[in-house]
Amino acid sequence: MQAANLQARMNNPVMVVPGTLQPLLDLAEATKKAGLPPNTADLVHLRAAQINGCGYCVDMHARDLKKAGETDERIFSVAAWREAPYFTDAERAALALAEAATRLSDRPDPVPDGVFEEAARHFDEQTLSALIIDIALINFWNRLTVTVKQPAGSYPG
Repeated sequence: MQAANLQARMNNPVMVVPGTLQPLLDLAEATKKAGLPPNTADLVHLRAAQINGCGYCVDMHARDLKKAGETDERIFSVAAWREAPYFTDAERAALALAEAATRLSDRPDPVPDGVFEEAARHFDEQTLSALIIDIALINFWNRLTVTVKQPAGSYPG
């Protein structure tokens, strides 16, 4: 078995193209102020990163969750959240929405009404909007870091 290349292909594009990093950080900050629980956001970030195969983001969000006081059981079970007893109904709704919105091309009805309605049952319009933006944003970050092969373990946090 060959070891993975632990060197990024290039710097993250938002570190190269002037004026692109701060708007993304501002967007993330705005979603935090909308009332979505931070740990729910990080669980969603971790799950999307797992689906997208983004080792850098999986490592980062698992570390962030641990730093925020999450248990190992919850962190380790995110990939199998449907079969794990550690998540609230609201977290399950957020994770289901994250999976659907991350896997858009996997089914004819990418975000089924039932998935959306369950999320809307647990989150008001502002918080649900923040969740949807957060899901889009983590998918954006995953695409950047996967494309440049940012290695897991290089997150300074």
